[in-house]
Amino acid sequence: MKAYLLAAVAALVSVPALAQDGTNGDPAVTSGFSGIYVGASGGYDVEPNDGGSTIQFDRNLDGRFGDTVLTGAGANAFGPGFCDGRAQAATGPQNGGPGCRNDKDGWSYNARVGFDHQSGPIVYGVVGEFGKSRINDSVTGFSSTPANYVMTREIGWEAAVRARAGFTPNDSTLFYGTFGPSYARIDRDFSSSQSTNSFEQRGKRNQFGFQGGGGIEQRIGDHFSVGMEYVYHQYQDNDFRVRAAGPAGTPFTNANNGGTVNGTDFRRSDDKFNWHSLRATAAFRF
Repeated sequence: MKAYLLAAVAALVSVPALAQDGTNGDPAVTSGFSGIYVGASGGYDVEPNDGGSTIQFDRNLDGRFGDTVLTGAGANAFGPGFCDGRAQAATGPQNGGPGCRNDKDGWSYNARVGFDHQSGPIVYGVVGEFGKSRINDSVTGFSSTPANYVMTREIGWEAAVRARAGFTPNDSTLFYGTFGPSYARIDRDFSSSQSTNSFEQRGKRNQFGFQGGGGIEQRIGDHFSVGMEYVYHQYQDNDFRVRAAGPAGTPFTNANNGGTVNGTDFRRSDDKFNWHSLRATAAFRF
């Protein structure tokens, strides 16, 4: 990852040299940044460390989370604790197990179309994108049975429409900021190493969010441009629920110590899904 970032920064610094004037003084670009363009972007997405993430419980199904799931003896059934990422075994680090794999960073790719207008050195416009990211984000709870309970989310696809505004000192190099709304298919999933209870998943739906960032774009000739871009993505992701039901008397269905025979609802404690993208861009300008 460090090597990728260093290579990206080096490319960002050196790309303006691609379109400098030739030795005969002829300019490489004459048309500036006004017009329609189509292109693509691709790069690497990084999901930040969600330190302290847990799974929260609603034992009596009153819509309020933060209850403690109790064993028949009255102990905390999730005393072994939680960890960020996907479980590697039924047991966690608190009870001698291997704990969790780190959340997965990964590559992303997008198609894009946009329009810019240049007025003197100022450039403003709009860009639309549609693409895919390979990241995922998990949290795991460990019970004293022992067993694991894993809640995961990842991106099925993402679309965005962002405004762009920037400055070009020479009609060939553009420095810009970008911001706008986005819409994504967030694929949520749940798994557990125990099979005594049944688990019903609810609340899977597409989600609105936003993107923001900036970059540099370099014209190469009259019709092509390349660049580097940073984008931050954020979504409010608080509607996914899992209900543990099944046989009466399990920690999730024990009505004698504050629960209900109808089961217990789960949700993640962290309600934001966010990540960072560093990507290369290329476009054909009409």
